[in-house]
Amino acid sequence: MKDRYTSVEEQNAVVDELLSALAERDARIAELERASAELQSAQKAVQLAAKVTLASLRVHALLLLRPKLGVLRQYAPRPIRLPRKHLVTGPPQASLKISVVTPSLNQAAYLERTMRSVIEQNYSNLEYIVQDGGSRDGSAEIIRKYAPSLTRWESAKDSGQAQAINRGLQRTSGEVMAYLNSDDFFLPGTLAYVAEYFSRYPDVDAVYGHRIVVDENDREVGRWVLPPHDDKVLSWVDYLPQESFFWRRSIWERAGGRMDESFQFAIDWDLILRFRDAGAKFVRLPRFLAAFRVHSQQKTSAQMEDIGLREVDRLRRRCHGRAVSHVEAMNAAAPYLFRHILCDRLMLSSFGEYTHPPDAERSIRIAHEIQIR
Repeated sequence: MKDRYTSVEEQNAVVDELLSALAERDARIAELERASAELQSAQKAVQLAAKVTLASLRVHALLLLRPKLGVLRQYAPRPIRLPRKHLVTGPPQASLKISVVTPSLNQAAYLERTMRSVIEQNYSNLEYIVQDGGSRDGSAEIIRKYAPSLTRWESAKDSGQAQAINRGLQRTSGEVMAYLNSDDFFLPGTLAYVAEYFSRYPDVDAVYGHRIVVDENDREVGRWVLPPHDDKVLSWVDYLPQESFFWRRSIWERAGGRMDESFQFAIDWDLILRFRDAGAKFVRLPRFLAAFRVHSQQKTSAQMEDIGLREVDRLRRRCHGRAVSHVEAMNAAAPYLFRHILCDRLMLSSFGEYTHPPDAERSIRIAHEIQIR
């Protein structure tokens, strides 16, 4: 009997040892799992920190290289100097009808300059409409002075710029369309150059060119040299110069055929995104097409900090389905801005004209393929 009890006691001791060993093993496994989870968490934190650091370095690198896109006043005012070919550009033999609308409200100080820049293009197949919002600063008298050169004009109260553009464009019939704000102006030869390009490339839906920035006195204070067009960057930023933007009526109709009147500031960016989403083919033309005026009373300056930022956020949310910070947007736009810097550096200034030095076009094409990840 004693041997039997001893045997049972020994068996129980063995079982206890095994259970203890299993418990110790389980504890070590749990400890290893916790350590593994902490390691994975640390790795994710390091990866996130690296991404944030890289994004910050990109933005700081851009600041050091000083891209000119987005900068309005870049140097002291100086006369605008254009290449001679701007002054001798003639319309193509079979010129397309171009419809241009100028929306305006109390811009008498600059309206005449704008209108003359369109009329003095001497483009025979032009449909030009001035849509005034009921100005009380003498604008109507200026418009009336040039009425014989206009297709039509109207001065009537509206809900804003987008509605004025819609009212004007709905009365047009041109194959090529554009709107020119009443403080900006076309450069000589622009309409002929644009018409010639659209005639030669029927597959292109929309074009735009480089920008000259001017002050209140028509003196040049900056230039935006844009790299080749990039559809993807439009989801993050909009550097496309609105005053140089022309499009075919066919893409206008595919994208809804009207400006979204719920926008006050980002009217053009919304339109550009709708064109892109409708399958438009964009081309950046290698020419300065128009001048953008910077002055204290313009909507771009006065409303950017309020309405403009809300509308920018609205468009980015539409593209990405979430909020996008300024740093994230600039980081995403970094490859485009680096290409802009390269284009700007490769273009030599000569009598106010940026010209391509030897092999510059090849370098720009290579730069267009660079993706900074």
